[in-house]
Amino acid sequence: MPSWKDLLQQNLKPSDDGTVRLRTCLMGIGSDLRGDDSVGLIVARALPQDKQIAQVSGLLILEGGPAPENYTGKIRAFQAEFVLLIDAAQLNEAPGAIRWIPIEAIDGMSASTHSMPLSMLASYLRHELNCEVGVLGIQPGQNEIGAELSLPVRAAANEIQMEIRELFL
Repeated sequence: MPSWKDLLQQNLKPSDDGTVRLRTCLMGIGSDLRGDDSVGLIVARALPQDKQIAQVSGLLILEGGPAPENYTGKIRAFQAEFVLLIDAAQLNEAPGAIRWIPIEAIDGMSASTHSMPLSMLASYLRHELNCEVGVLGIQPGQNEIGAELSLPVRAAANEIQMEIRELFL
């Protein structure tokens, strides 16, 4: 079975020449109020801090918060070819585990309390905006209100950031 890194690379670099898709949107999802649920937001905030990533044309990075559907207009205007959703997800693994989640398996997997299920958002993006959608899930350790990001989940966020950086630069 391919690793999440292999699947991410396959989706971001689908052509034989190894180039990244021309228009990619990375959206971090979650709530800052619920500990590890903020992991997607942490990734989305850190990437633009890297000056090289911030200069990549054809890359849109969004903080979707707990209502990522509110950003579909920005994704439409950007004309994304691929949207990567990054979110805490109940994977039944150790905190900080990262998995590529097939679109057909995302129903009910989110650890967040989103206003719209990710499966509906992914379906909308695929059918209405004619783009591919991928989901990276990170197993949370704590989602209590007021909790801090746990060390294993922070390490997972750093690993995702490094992998994205390597793929785009």
